[in-house]
Amino acid sequence: MSEPEQWHGTTILTVRKGGKVVIAGDGQVSLGSTVIKGTARKVRPLAGGKVIAGFAGATADAFTLFERLEAKLEQYPDQLMRACVEMAKDWRTDRYLRRLEAMMLVADKKHSLVLTGTGDVLEPENGVMGIGSGGNFALSAARALVDMDLTAEEICRKSMTIAADICVYTNSNVTVETLDEE
Repeated sequence: MSEPEQWHGTTILTVRKGGKVVIAGDGQVSLGSTVIKGTARKVRPLAGGKVIAGFAGATADAFTLFERLEAKLEQYPDQLMRACVEMAKDWRTDRYLRRLEAMMLVADKKHSLVLTGTGDVLEPENGVMGIGSGGNFALSAARALVDMDLTAEEICRKSMTIAADICVYTNSNVTVETLDEE
């Protein structure tokens, strides 16, 4: 019996520069080698707009994580790091959550974090991180552009375009969310 084909929700990038933090995500959802949707919104504000987040991986799993993170942010308002660590604890101990196949990039005014599929919480170096099938392409491009005279949003958009040109699971229909740092 063959394995069921996987839904892919793919490239997410975050850049923190010039008093702004940006998370960008492409719109492509694929089932195996077929594009199912090209306009998915994988980046969204949370906690009344105080947090922005984007997901890569299995779509249904990612929505479960969004809901769980939103609940933790309600429990620990204005404490993104604590909410993520508490969610990671749940992720590691809950049998249902351990089966989720998704990753998230989340940011508030102070922190940019990666929530991994193994329940880890990581803070990226240099304020730049990419996840998903095209994440390394977008990350490489962003690292090359971050020292140039470009805004965080310009870096994200250019990097996502480069990832879309390389990765078959990434398209150029990009959603961007931005927060001002304190």
